[in-house]
Amino acid sequence: MNIKKAAEMFDLTIDTLRYYERVGVIPPVHRNKSGYRDYQNNDLNWIYLAKNLRNAGLSIESLIEFADLAQLRGQQDVEAAQKQILADQLEELDKKLAEMHEVRDLLVYKIESYDDHLAKFKAGEMTPDKVEKLWERKK
Repeated sequence: MNIKKAAEMFDLTIDTLRYYERVGVIPPVHRNKSGYRDYQNNDLNWIYLAKNLRNAGLSIESLIEFADLAQLRGQQDVEAAQKQILADQLEELDKKLAEMHEVRDLLVYKIESYDDHLAKFKAGEMTPDKVEKLWERKK
């Protein structure tokens, strides 16, 4: 598959794919007789993985380290190091998800209680110095 089709397949730019390969986010892509990139399934898997890990917040540096380790297959502790990079990212993602769930719960609460709070403010039952403490509300 050529670079244009690979870029379209993953909704990336051609420049992004070239950059990923140049800096080592993905391993070197096979080239055909004419010297053009010829993306194989393994290359496409790397692009898919890189795109999704970047979207989840993994740094370019960590992706490069992960790809570099893939080039060293067979050496001691390479697989463990790669797995640790993935495990660390999963832990970070779980933390972000927990934070996002908290924010989502707060937004749901604010939307559900909005009309009631507004009515209390208009009626003078609630004032800026007499409001609930959001951080103490029941979750």
